[in-house]
Amino acid sequence: MISKAQFDKEIALIIENAIREDVGDGDHSSLSCIPKEATGKAKLLVKDEGIIAGVAFAKQVFVYVDANLKVETFINDGEIVAFGDVVFHVSGSSQSILKAERLVLNAMQRMSAIATKTAHFVEVLKGTNTKILDTRKTTPGIRALEKWAVIIGGGENHRFALYDMIMLKDNHIDFAGGISEAIHKTKAYLQANNLDLKIIVEARNLEEIQEILTHEGIYRILIDNFSFEDTKKAVELIGNKCLTESSGGINENTLRKYADCGVNYISSGALTHSVYNMDLSLKAF
Repeated sequence: MISKAQFDKEIALIIENAIREDVGDGDHSSLSCIPKEATGKAKLLVKDEGIIAGVAFAKQVFVYVDANLKVETFINDGEIVAFGDVVFHVSGSSQSILKAERLVLNAMQRMSAIATKTAHFVEVLKGTNTKILDTRKTTPGIRALEKWAVIIGGGENHRFALYDMIMLKDNHIDFAGGISEAIHKTKAYLQANNLDLKIIVEARNLEEIQEILTHEGIYRILIDNFSFEDTKKAVELIGNKCLTESSGGINENTLRKYADCGVNYISSGALTHSVYNMDLSLKAF
């Protein structure tokens, strides 16, 4: 996992790039008709239901745009919201509020959708020992926001990127010449480069799991696209030798059945790539 400092840097880069993309050389709509000295107030209005996410991010955006903007918060990240709820008020320069508006809404709408879906998955898993994980199937450029939303929804983050964990998937294994070859080469690489990274290895069948188990130092086995019956067999085979993770087309209808097989984790790309944005608006009042 990446450090808090790395994560904070990612968030700062997202804000900087988003404002650059959206504002460019100026918000000419506001500059043309709103006096520089004009002040105003706006409210973040919920027109949907679910789990709100992105409040803390919105505050960072407002500070970046104008440190003099004031935010009064009524509902915090991770809380349940319903139609008509007001999450916060923001007051100060009218031009500044409008400059920040679209980034705040775009981020909070998507983050809230992800948090809501994650919370639903967490609820389905209630009573099991299985944790829900996100994946790298995120929107390019805003991964940190989407993974932050998963945490707000009660889920856990998988690796952040290619650099913070080793994950030997089917293509790595095939290109390397097999499971054992891939593992041997990986361990040699880590030692030669003085890297301390956890190793996850994907298995496509029970025979591959048996081969993976002949190697020490494997953090987790990815049980990919297995049936319920074979997943149970895999979990029994692995025992306490390492952690287990199920993946591959798992949805809210099959989630609990895979958890009941005894896996430690279930990873789902659907948490981030298959959501419908929560309906929010920022209204002057």
